[in-house]
Amino acid sequence: MTKKPLKVVQMLPDLHSGGVEKGTLEIAKAIVEAGHKSIVISSGGRLVKELEQEGSEHVTWNLGKKSPLTFLQVRKLRVWLRENKVDIIHARSRLPAWIAWLAWRKIPNDIRPRFITTMHGLNSVSRYSKVMTYGEKIIAVSDTVKKYLLKNYPDTEKSKIVTIARGIDAEEFPFAYQPEAKWLEAWQKDFPQTENKWLLTLPGRLTRLKGHHDFIDIIKLLKAKNPNVHGLIVGGEDPKRLQYAQELYQRVKDEGLEDSITFTGFRSDMKQIYAISATIFSLSTKPESFGRTAVEAISLGRAVIAYNHGGVGETLGNIYPVGLVGLKDIKGIAARCQELFEGEIKPPAVAQNYYKKQTMLDKTIALYESIV
Repeated sequence: MTKKPLKVVQMLPDLHSGGVEKGTLEIAKAIVEAGHKSIVISSGGRLVKELEQEGSEHVTWNLGKKSPLTFLQVRKLRVWLRENKVDIIHARSRLPAWIAWLAWRKIPNDIRPRFITTMHGLNSVSRYSKVMTYGEKIIAVSDTVKKYLLKNYPDTEKSKIVTIARGIDAEEFPFAYQPEAKWLEAWQKDFPQTENKWLLTLPGRLTRLKGHHDFIDIIKLLKAKNPNVHGLIVGGEDPKRLQYAQELYQRVKDEGLEDSITFTGFRSDMKQIYAISATIFSLSTKPESFGRTAVEAISLGRAVIAYNHGGVGETLGNIYPVGLVGLKDIKGIAARCQELFEGEIKPPAVAQNYYKKQTMLDKTIALYESIV
């Protein structure tokens, strides 16, 4: 294990919002706390201020734009890595990984940094995606990702793959948490239609793969038996998919569910929204790599219902298996909701710490220190 302070560079497209971005900040803070130097390269975003406040340096380069011109930055990055005597370069996204790898491989071995990649998602299988297997070590964020990688890129050395599951901070999502009165008052003022309702919540940006139409079907089924049901769709519009958002709004109107489904838009207070919800859903029709949303809600003691596939199936299988339902089984989900409503099945009864953020941080820092 190395004893000297390391200079670690993480690379990703931007720092606006999202799971990859949040994980980058968490690791950056842990690097600093471990006595090392943390640098993040991205095109910037609203999280840069927090990153810098926590002791990291940010370098603004646009390495996420899918254009041939982006590759002109390879030489610039190679020179920068040498001048700054970087010890580890950690790529968290495909295009930045290509730029990093092309720069890295031409640096002489005796002064070359170590190269690490993280597979955060189940990306399309292609030569473009294969760059995430080029790391000297490859972090898989779940066993689901590891299996996907080995199945689709069988020439990858199994010994290079290190599974480090994503984790959450139980202090950030404490069991049995209740929002403050001030927050509740503001919420009820903004969304009076949700007061004293059985709230069912689907988090996620308004993109087609998140299962919004399935959620509308579920609310429609439940509403026939339980007039008190109210659905929350929590997530902002995707600027590239505004037509899909309009499609959802129109369908809710056509189904006569305008009083039963609320679109909240983007919210930064997910903990509070989870806490007032009876059930949180994960209905992505495409398998996801981990399922942070489900783990956060379970940590708070809320019931979660999810399609049993991908990383969400893996994580929920470990901490709340009763919440798993077959893919596209709308009637099965409605029945499971009814069982929760009638008390036949229960939300999590005790706090769980299966997916701890500190474990994720410790394993990542240990990997950094052992590879140098």
